[in-house]
Amino acid sequence: MIPAPQLDDRSFQDLVDDAKRAVQRRCPEWTDHNVSDPGVTLIELFADMTEQLLYRLNRVPDKHHLAFLDLLGLQLFPPTAATVPVTFWLSAPRPQPVVVPVGTEVATSRGAGGEPVGFCTREQLVVVPCSAASVRALRAGATRSTDLTDELRRGGRVPVFSAVPEPGDALLVGLDAAVPGCAVALRLEASVDGIGVDPDRPPLRWEAFDGAVWVACELDHDDTGGLNRPGDVVLHVPRGHALAVLDDVLGGWLRAVVVSGDGSAPDYSQTPVLRRLEAMTVGGTALAAHADVVLGEVLGEAEGVPGQLLRTRTAPLVAEDEPLVLEVSAGRDGGAGWTRWTEVDDLSGCGPDDPVFTLDRTTGELQLGPLVRLATGGVRQYGSVPPPGSQLRLPAYRTGGGPTGNVAAGAVSVLRSSLPFVARVDNRRPATGGRAGEDLDDARQRGPVLLRTRDRAVTAEDFCVLAREAAPEVGRVHCVPASEADAVVRVLVVPALGRSAPCLPDLVPGEAVLGRIAAALDARRLLGTRVSVEPPRYQGVTVVARLRSRPDAAPDAVRAAAVEAVDALLHPVHGGPDGTGWPFGRPVSVGELYALLQGLPGVDLVEDVRLFRADPTTGEREQVPQRVEVAPHALVHGYRHSVLVERSRFL
Repeated sequence: MIPAPQLDDRSFQDLVDDAKRAVQRRCPEWTDHNVSDPGVTLIELFADMTEQLLYRLNRVPDKHHLAFLDLLGLQLFPPTAATVPVTFWLSAPRPQPVVVPVGTEVATSRGAGGEPVGFCTREQLVVVPCSAASVRALRAGATRSTDLTDELRRGGRVPVFSAVPEPGDALLVGLDAAVPGCAVALRLEASVDGIGVDPDRPPLRWEAFDGAVWVACELDHDDTGGLNRPGDVVLHVPRGHALAVLDDVLGGWLRAVVVSGDGSAPDYSQTPVLRRLEAMTVGGTALAAHADVVLGEVLGEAEGVPGQLLRTRTAPLVAEDEPLVLEVSAGRDGGAGWTRWTEVDDLSGCGPDDPVFTLDRTTGELQLGPLVRLATGGVRQYGSVPPPGSQLRLPAYRTGGGPTGNVAAGAVSVLRSSLPFVARVDNRRPATGGRAGEDLDDARQRGPVLLRTRDRAVTAEDFCVLAREAAPEVGRVHCVPASEADAVVRVLVVPALGRSAPCLPDLVPGEAVLGRIAAALDARRLLGTRVSVEPPRYQGVTVVARLRSRPDAAPDAVRAAAVEAVDALLHPVHGGPDGTGWPFGRPVSVGELYALLQGLPGVDLVEDVRLFRADPTTGEREQVPQRVEVAPHALVHGYRHSVLVERSRFL
């Protein structure tokens, strides 16, 4: 026997109780709720009729329910494709730019019993060659840097920082070209003079200048131990890197700046000494998506009638930042040229000459403009109709997506496309954003909300629902209503993230996603309402703990488990008390961290836990006594926790 769906599980008594509670709120003067009261009799009558409707509704099969949802204009969300930055490493530095085109295919290696997961690049990457044109030193508090270029070319020994390095001392490297999105290797010859530092955790921060501000670079590896021995420093330069003039010198500027530590790692007690510095471009990073690209698929011939339905060969289609394009030939063979038709959300506002169509990405069904009979007796054509016999084709679309694409960091290692001068590929970060398509249960819950909002953004919940419809791949959406202090409705968007600890750049959604949400809300907001779509403010939190492990537990394993548990608790999307993301505005207290760490396997005793308010952009930390306060609509972000584990002395 097929079980009947349970769309609404309220009974007769539940309906009566709900109605009586509503009476108490709205009509407090009505105090007689006994069954003898005529009003209660009416409540029970309507509750009985409603229960019968619910019984019949609960027997509606899924096929009919989908048809009802379709009448409301609700379509199931298609799967979303995971995205990941993929680094293409050159076999050797090249004197000419190396171009990685859009659509370059990469994949994971074939695992035991599993198929490889494929990705293709969504943007063109140009690996720009570079060299070091200028080297300068800037002392803390100084307004102008000192040129070291000529002395290094003569082979001299050049102190990098002050005699006793101070926070703010910096080594500036001016490249002869801007290298946005590229990996740059700085080849250094240095002597072991910068004593006092941990070579694995030197107090240095590498940054790139975008013409206005210094932006943090991602450090791939540092063979120099903090500028203390010969080796390479490989940096991933951010996308905004640009040529700029510093101290009357034009260059693409990078810098290593001394930062103050948090006490867990020693500072410099003496400056490093530099003898030679070279720069070269060794690779670049492009964004890739877990999807297959289908090119030039012919859907069929136009019948010349309104409302023609077409279907793609593969489905579902991955959501795109830009509307899909349909090409319609002027003749049967396309020799007379092609016209481009544009995808729209609905055809209600389209005229008979508008070259538009709608697309259900879940099923791959494409519909041309229908002819609708009006209540007044006439007819109206919504959207144009292609000439009979003309060819209809999609120049390109992406299919695939789903959670399979959320691969771990380092999993993408196979280059499927042939690229000259590229030796290997890898992904420094895990792929995120891959989600399965919406199922019927989720659509049932969304249907009543859609019916209530009627595609208009009025309440805070409406803004959240419509933002998720515009970008179903995001992780969380939070709406801050307008107030007297802030007359703008702020929609805060958190991208979908894996369960591993995210880096700060991973917490900022792409401009295309923000723009898509902003455009959708702008078309649905009330007149006079100002809307800002942006990422939330993140409060960095560093946890420093001292633990004692049980005698039979390995301290390194306990330390790794402790750091992983703290990162999981503070995760913006998967953390928090209930695992659905750290709540907006909720402070972090030292007490819950004690409880978390004490409950880990292998932990015998939590000796001490300290909290630091951290700035992930500068690396600065400030200790707080009991808890880190978080702004009302901000989220926490775990930043470089430090856990010391010793074996327990208690037997």
